[in-house]
Amino acid sequence: MTIATVGVVGLGNMGLGMAATLARKGFAVLGYDLSPARRPAAEAAGVTVLDALNDVLGRADALVFSLPLARDVDSVVTAEGGLLSRTDRKVVVIDTSTSDPGTTRRLAERLAAAGHALLDAPVSGGPSGAAEGTLTMMIGGAAADYELARPVLEAMSARAPHVGPSGAGNIVKLVNNLLVAAHLVTTGEALRLSEAAGLTAEEAVKVVNTATGRSAISEVMVPRWVQSGTFDSGFSAGLMRKDVRLALELAAECGIDLPLSAEVKRIWQATQPAIPDTADFTRMADYRDPKGAH
Repeated sequence: MTIATVGVVGLGNMGLGMAATLARKGFAVLGYDLSPARRPAAEAAGVTVLDALNDVLGRADALVFSLPLARDVDSVVTAEGGLLSRTDRKVVVIDTSTSDPGTTRRLAERLAAAGHALLDAPVSGGPSGAAEGTLTMMIGGAAADYELARPVLEAMSARAPHVGPSGAGNIVKLVNNLLVAAHLVTTGEALRLSEAAGLTAEEAVKVVNTATGRSAISEVMVPRWVQSGTFDSGFSAGLMRKDVRLALELAAECGIDLPLSAEVKRIWQATQPAIPDTADFTRMADYRDPKGAH
């Protein structure tokens, strides 16, 4: 079953980049976003933007969702007269939103009952990775559905491993982002210590990045977005707070205690006045700003 037309629902920072990449790589791309302001940039990238969500849901061979919250994914999947009503072919939904595994599994069951499929496929790599087709994707779902969607996944990503059954992609993403949230806090604190003790953060980072304390935060984020002062990675502090919350909720569901992660959550919540949800999430590692101190 070939996939020629891909519908992208959600044309924000990530969705627009993915839609543009798919169009550049030869797919016919249909797009939909609640905001009409997204239309000019999408159309300039070769995306056909439709006015009605159900037109995209009804015409695409495969769908890519890039939405903020699990409830948004739920509302699109269950839209009246939309995907659940289609009987002409099997449609694979590639949900790149970071959601909770429970919602993913429930929606996957509903779609399967209607003859369709859902892959949870959260991503890492930011807007630049979406625009360049170099994302890392973490895929949960049935192996057969993964194979069916492979051409679309390969067009959008540099790596898209199948990590397990439905929900597994979101589990991996929550684990990853919980680590990122913690590393941003600890890296900012470590560099603040270096500066206070008389060694510049720039010099400390150079050494750390050749030693065992290095991370993607120290190697990529601090030089690119923190030390430069641009803070424009394209991922918001509010989205990181959401992901940390989802990770701790998952821990509670599993009956495990994560004391350090709970403190990370507290820190992210406590810094909200200084680092609002609309701010770039890399501000958490800004060692020069005492307002972000926790």
